Parts: sequence; structure tokens; C-alpha cells
Amino acid sequence: MINKILISFAAMLLAGNTLQAQRTQKVHQLAYADSAYMVEMYKDLHQNPELGFMEVRTSAIIAKRLKALGYELITGIGKTGVVGILKNGDGPVVMYRADMDCNSVKEITGLAYASTKTMKKDDGTEVPVMHACGHDAHVTWLLQVAKMMEKMKSEWKGTLIVLAQPAEEPMTGAKAMVNDKMYEKGVPVPDYLFGLHTTPIATGSVKNGYGERAAGSDQLDVTFYGIGGHGSMPEVSKDPVVMACNAVMRYQTIISRSIAAQDAAVLTVGAIHGGGDNNVIPASVVVKLNLRWFTEKTRTILLDGIKQINEGIAVANGLSKEMYPSVLMKGSVYPQVNDTATATRVNKALATVIAPDNIITNTLPIMGSEDFNHLVLGNGKTVCDYVWVGTAYPETYAKAVSEGKRAPFYNHNGNYQVDLAAIPLGAEIGVTALLELFKK
Repeated sequence: MINKILISFAAMLLAGNTLQAQRTQKVHQLAYADSAYMVEMYKDLHQNPELGFMEVRTSAIIAKRLKALGYELITGIGKTGVVGILKNGDGPVVMYRADMDCNSVKEITGLAYASTKTMKKDDGTEVPVMHACGHDAHVTWLLQVAKMMEKMKSEWKGTLIVLAQPAEEPMTGAKAMVNDKMYEKGVPVPDYLFGLHTTPIATGSVKNGYGERAAGSDQLDVTFYGIGGHGSMPEVSKDPVVMACNAVMRYQTIISRSIAAQDAAVLTVGAIHGGGDNNVIPASVVVKLNLRWFTEKTRTILLDGIKQINEGIAVANGLSKEMYPSVLMKGSVYPQVNDTATATRVNKALATVIAPDNIITNTLPIMGSEDFNHLVLGNGKTVCDYVWVGTAYPETYAKAVSEGKRAPFYNHNGNYQVDLAAIPLGAEIGVTALLELFKK
């Protein structure tokens, strides 16, 4: 009797393994059958980048394709956000998110499909734009994942939500969609939130670690006020250019002298805007900062330190309180956290697609930030997993490592590019993970 039970159990395991192998093969075939089409879609998106909340063309493409696939469609969420819902019986609710926006960066890749576009920002300035963070790949993956999951409805049960989010770069798009009441408009609250992001490690590798994966962040503008005047008579003026330069240097002492060496934090000044002529002292200067942190304590030290430095400079320049620097908080996000149990499940599933040694879990969290988790923050239900997918040409990556570099290029730089072989692979990774999450 015991032998019969063991034989029966072995047969069940074999049958299960066979079914899993067949499913894995089906996912692979579906991903690569459309690879040429996906690559062309990616190139089109790359050549037509759009800044945050201006993703009109991109969101229209997404909406059209999701509607053609039979997804229930909700558009215009948070201005340009798009949600597609595919109900497929009883089961988990899984949200798959991709961000759509680009960067105000001039492309220098020299690729045949490089962006040559410019756009006007909200302040009226015209800037070159490109997808220097891989969001064009994210959108391509989302559309192919949506297609493959519809074709594989017999392999899963539950509700799939595919969400195209605007304005990740200013870190305001996720909040905009939630504040626009997307859940009241018919978007189900998910059990799982999942997403993919390009990263310049070799194609065929992924990073999917546990716990904190990305830093919290604030973006803020500090405006220094002064009294304008002739460049030849600074003694009758109050020069905000000098104030701003003084502040930029002093801000760094917050990191070096107010935050413990063991606590991670970054304060970067990304831009200084003010004045227009060689011989005119302007009346104001704007300093644009971004902060990175992992705890509220560190965040408070940064923000309080900025305020104290600003006011100290105002006092040193004899300014009245009415002319103290002003601070405009433009966007903030909390650290992005992966649920350990969910990431473990996903990694196990991805081992059927990626060589197990290329599934990297033991990395420190990055100082970059994401508003991914703000789609579900504080709802007490949803767990998250955000996977970083290698998209650098393996030979280029290996050469960079041999030269002592971390990567051949970096996000938000004009030479950022995506290995076209990673386009179908990313879709395969996405569907493999989703099928795992739909298992009860």
C-alpha cells in the first residue's frame, strides 16, 4: 500500500512538472513570436518621448491596444494615466504597473532611432527629451504582457489590472492617480502590486531583493530673494546669486556633519536658475534640490537643516523676514519596499527563465527613488514586488566591469540605452511572475 501511494505521489509530481514545463514553453513562445513587432513598438516609443503628465500620444497607444485586447478601460486618471482590467474568474487581484514619462535629457547614443524631440516644460522652457530611464521598454513590456495574459486565460484565474502611470520622474504620478479616485472609479484594490524596471546590468540578469529596495525622496525648490542692481555697484544691492552659491556649499555640511556616517542620505542640487545678463544682479535665484533618505529622522534632519541654512544666510545679508528664502515642496515619496515572501515566490518562478545565478537578491537598496508603492500605500492589503531587469548589452557590460566601472552607462544620462534582446525577455519575465502571483 505504501509503495502504491509513493508511486501515485511520484506520478502526480511528474505530471505537475510536465504541466509547468509546458506552461513555461508557451510563455517563451508567445513572448518571442512577437519579438520583431515589440522591438518596432519600442523604437517608436523611444523616438517619441513625452514628459510627465504630457504622455498624450503614449497613453493613446496604450488605450487603443488594451481596448482591442478586450480589457475594460479607464482613461484620463491623474490626467494621462490608463488602466486596463481583465476579469478571469475567482482568484487574486494583481496590478501590473509601468511608467510612461521621459526625461529632459539630450540623447547622445547615436542610435538610428534616437530621440531628437524637444518639449516645453511647465515653466515655458524648451528642453531636449529622451527615454533615459527605460520607461519606453516598460510600456512595451506592459502591452505585450497584457496580450500574453489574455491569450493564456486558461492558465490563471483572478483579475489582472495593467496600469500605465504618468509622471514617475517628478514622483507625482502615482499620487495623482490615487488622488483622482481611481479606486472609486472602478479599479479594484490589488492583492499584489508588481512591476519591472530596466537597469544597466547584463541582459539575462535580474535584481529582486527583499525589504527596502529604493530610498525615500523629496524634490524642492528654494528661492533666494535679494535686491537687484547694477553689477558695478553690489554694495547697494543684495545679491541672491552669492546667497545661492553659499547655500549650495553649506547644504553639503548637513550630510557630512549632521547625519551619522552609518545613515544613508544624499542631497543634490540639480539646477540653479537666476539672472540673465552679465552686468545685472538679479532680484531672485531658484535652487532646485532633491533629497534621498530611508528614515523620517534623516528626512527631518535634511529639511530642518535646509531651513536653518536658508534663514542664516538671510540674516547674514541683512534681509527682513519678508525676504527670507521660500521653499516649494514639489514631490515626495517613501522608501520602496519589496515583500519578502512575494519576492521569494517570484524569484523561484523566474528561475525557469533566468539562470538562477543571475537572479540577484543580496544587493543593498539603491539611493534612487520610485513612486511605485504610492499606488497602494497605506491600504493595509497590498504587498509589492518590484524587479530590476538587466537591459545592457552583455559584451558592453562585461567590458565596463573589466575597466572597473559599475555599468557601461547610467540612468538619466544621454547615453542610456536598452539591449533590444531584452524586449521579448522582459515580457517573458513579466508574464512568468504574474502567473506565479495568480496561484492561490
